[in-house]
Amino acid sequence: MKKELKSIAYQLANVNKLNDFVEYGGVAAAIETITGNVYTGISIDTACSMGFCAEHSAVSEMLKNGEHHITAVVAVGSDGNAVPPCGRCRELMSQLSRKNLDAIVEVKNGVFIMLKELLPFDWKEDLEREW
Repeated sequence: MKKELKSIAYQLANVNKLNDFVEYGGVAAAIETITGNVYTGISIDTACSMGFCAEHSAVSEMLKNGEHHITAVVAVGSDGNAVPPCGRCRELMSQLSRKNLDAIVEVKNGVFIMLKELLPFDWKEDLEREW
């Protein structure tokens, strides 16, 4: 994992209140791809749970640029501490490519594990389809 990946995410992690219903930027994520490119995203939190996670935002940027193989990912809160991806984010990243299961994820400050360790009973393992 690039040492600066966490730093890149932290630079974007600032809670901003848009109005009484929307806050954004409380969590920021940085994803490094197999080509060495880094894509970032921020969270959007809404009063009625229609927002999305920073990892989803970063994945969107990555896909927009024609990439889908992840080598490393980190999300940080506005306090600079690493936070693990939620189940929805884990699943999204794993469905983009089987290779992403080997991506390194910082789940806690200084604790790095592979995405597949966050999905120990992956429902896709028994499927014949390639992803």
